[in-house]
Amino acid sequence: MAYSDHQADRIRRRLSKANITEEKKMMGGLIFMVNHKMCVGIDIDKSTGLDRLMVRVGKASHEQLIFKHGSREMDFTGSVMRGFLFVGPEGFDKEVDLDFWITKALAFNTLETI
Repeated sequence: MAYSDHQADRIRRRLSKANITEEKKMMGGLIFMVNHKMCVGIDIDKSTGLDRLMVRVGKASHEQLIFKHGSREMDFTGSVMRGFLFVGPEGFDKEVDLDFWITKALAFNTLETI
């Protein structure tokens, strides 16, 4: 499996009150679509074998959040995808840290719908 069911369930519980429109298996993991847009996802980092979050935070927040513990730029194709971050397990294993990232992703998702 290309993502952890345990981690997917942790995300799913936090998004239960959001408008989850779809869960898509893509990019080697599981993406949670909120309001028909990518919000957050989970996959396994092939270089480390560890879980990682994929979080859509928007370009405005990207520069601030890149320095948050465990985060790094998302670079699937070899070029940076501004507005998206990878977060390693050290940045979301604690409940409070996962809550932080889900809140940031939902805040951007909400801004995009206005």
